[in-house]
Amino acid sequence: MAGMKDHYTTFAGYNAWANRRLYAAAAALSDAEYRADKGAFFKSMHGTLNHLLATDRIWMRRFTGEGEAPDRLDAIVHERLADLRAAREAEDRRIVAYIDSLDEARLGGVIRYRRVSSPEEFVQKLTPALDHWFNHQTHHRGHAHMILTSLGKTAPELDLLYYQREAEAGRA
Repeated sequence: MAGMKDHYTTFAGYNAWANRRLYAAAAALSDAEYRADKGAFFKSMHGTLNHLLATDRIWMRRFTGEGEAPDRLDAIVHERLADLRAAREAEDRRIVAYIDSLDEARLGGVIRYRRVSSPEEFVQKLTPALDHWFNHQTHHRGHAHMILTSLGKTAPELDLLYYQREAEAGRA
């Protein structure tokens, strides 16, 4: 599983890198643009960025048993972008530290959790849960990217290959 550890370390770094780029673009929006319903699943940049932080906290609680976890997928964790950005940066550091803490035994293990929307308990292997989680982040960053382009803004490059090239060059 050493290769798996490297895989998730890459995704944790990529996640933080992509979020920094996305938040820089969001910070350039007016408040009206930031809150405008652009037809994304969580409507606006505000809703989308809040959803990503909310679900990351939910998953981190499932993975670690620690931390605050909203009880709604559409929770508004922070009303102000500056507060949301600070919380996002802290959560990304927490994600990187969690992935760094994993060893072969834990990567081969399972997690037990309850969904936000239902009381039944799920038991799932950790690695497919991590795969889903990192894929979910990318999926909703795609929505945020669409919001930026629908507002006529230049959206940042978020492809994994760009992160890998920057990381290889020591710029990520």
